[in-house]
Amino acid sequence: MAGLCAAARARELGALPTVHEKGTRAGGSMLLSSGVIWRYRRFEEFRAQCPTGDERLQRLVFEGLDEGLEWLESLGAPVVARETGNPLTSGLRFDPAGLTEALLRVAGPVRFEQPVTVTVTDTGVPLLLASGGFQGDAELVERYVRPAAPMRVRANPWSAGDGLRIGLERGAALTAGLDEFYGRNMADVDFDEPGFVPLAQVYGRQARIFNERGEEFFDHDQVSWSELDLVQATAHQPNARAWYLLDERALDERVRYGTVRDLVVAAPTRSDPGELPFEPPAGTVAAVRVAAAITHTIGGLRVDERARVLDEQDRPVDGLFAAGVDAGGISTGGYASGLASALVLGRTAAETALS
Repeated sequence: MAGLCAAARARELGALPTVHEKGTRAGGSMLLSSGVIWRYRRFEEFRAQCPTGDERLQRLVFEGLDEGLEWLESLGAPVVARETGNPLTSGLRFDPAGLTEALLRVAGPVRFEQPVTVTVTDTGVPLLLASGGFQGDAELVERYVRPAAPMRVRANPWSAGDGLRIGLERGAALTAGLDEFYGRNMADVDFDEPGFVPLAQVYGRQARIFNERGEEFFDHDQVSWSELDLVQATAHQPNARAWYLLDERALDERVRYGTVRDLVVAAPTRSDPGELPFEPPAGTVAAVRVAAAITHTIGGLRVDERARVLDEQDRPVDGLFAAGVDAGGISTGGYASGLASALVLGRTAAETALS
């Protein structure tokens, strides 16, 4: 999303950007998302939810999102809903395919299956890094996130750290939060893109949560509304796996996609409590085995509020910009909309580069 937004805005400003796309299609993981682009209703809530994030960048996203959403509508991006369904947030829900098509119409031609390769000596032409993070590279995930076992990737397969590597070659600094990620605990089966939503097990707040050794490692009363803290904790348990154990009361509670019972019945990894490898607590009537899956990384390249990549002395790296997940530090310590930061920083990068 960040790259397409930047290219579209650059063309509006009279430039002729070249868009390199490593994959076989446009849209990256935006195309696979729910299409909800949102911000917290109050900036104080943004800070409370993501307390270790870069306050300057959070302010940029908070103040620039509404204008960005209006811009997307002006491009013809189809709006599905004008509310997020979360009282903490405001924003719009777009049809992801329609949003991608609307941006492509303005962004211009895309060079598919042509990743950018840039050495430290390449300068002179502004370059925006918007490769979508490094979740698709197992070595980088092991180095920075350090899960207990390899995680499945719940994202497009091409976001494999290209932007991070190019930035480091050019002398960029990294942000905090490289060990953090956004993802979901999924039913512990192999899955592809059609399973990203239906196999997500988003009822951690209703379950009791045990690892494979039978240890209750996370208090369900402490699980955040996004359940991001829970999937990150699961990633560091043995085999990056967990069991969700439920009683009758929990099964009848409503969550985003229906009742907990609906999700449990549909889960291919549900088990009878008597089949568990440990003794479940009294009252357990259902169990689902889950595995941590990564959607996108949170830490990345250090940027300023003009989307310029910075070095260790906080000096802009000549001609280098980053947006989307490649720009780290916005939501560290919590969870904020990746599509929102992609939209705002993508537009900002184009405007800075052409100013």
